[in-house]
Amino acid sequence: MEAFLIHALTEYGYIILFIWSIMEGELGLVMAGTMVHTGHMSMPLAIFVAGLGGFIGDQIYFYIGRYNKKWLHKYLHNHRRKFAMAHLLLKKYGWPVIFIQRYLYGLRTIIPMSIGLTRYDAKKFAIINFISAQVWAAMTIILAYIFGEQILEVIEYAKHHWYFALPFAILMLSTIIYTFKRMEDNILKRRQARYENRNNRATTK
Repeated sequence: MEAFLIHALTEYGYIILFIWSIMEGELGLVMAGTMVHTGHMSMPLAIFVAGLGGFIGDQIYFYIGRYNKKWLHKYLHNHRRKFAMAHLLLKKYGWPVIFIQRYLYGLRTIIPMSIGLTRYDAKKFAIINFISAQVWAAMTIILAYIFGEQILEVIEYAKHHWYFALPFAILMLSTIIYTFKRMEDNILKRRQARYENRNNRATTK
């Protein structure tokens, strides 16, 4: 199985990286950076392919928001808080949110769809999105390349000591999810408090 996986990554690495990047996630980019480190991939090509995949993925979500509102309203029902969060961030910070949304856990697909629901210029979104995707790919792949040896050592250790590595990975993921959930709750609570204060001042006048 391991030999098959290595062969597949070596033979079809760029295709796998492209598809993985469309579906989002830094894991594929870390894989690419590690393969650049081992000499199985070209750094410029890996960055371009990953960035292109990330760009296309967000363009798909943007146009889902713009042209598939009927389906999106059903999706909104289960993700109301996240869409509210995305709307608040876009309203407060504007276009930089497009640039940094790849680093916002839990909002990476929501923000492009939220922007698609608005009248935001599609060409402007595409330009910012493309630059953001290439920067995201370059930063992640270059870092993985620099720390390639350490990443390979961790993979090797995890392979032989999975009973330690698996609980640790679950703990780390749970911590990340909990942290971002708390941040989301705090931002929405502050926004709700400001909204209620404005209403209270308006009724007392």
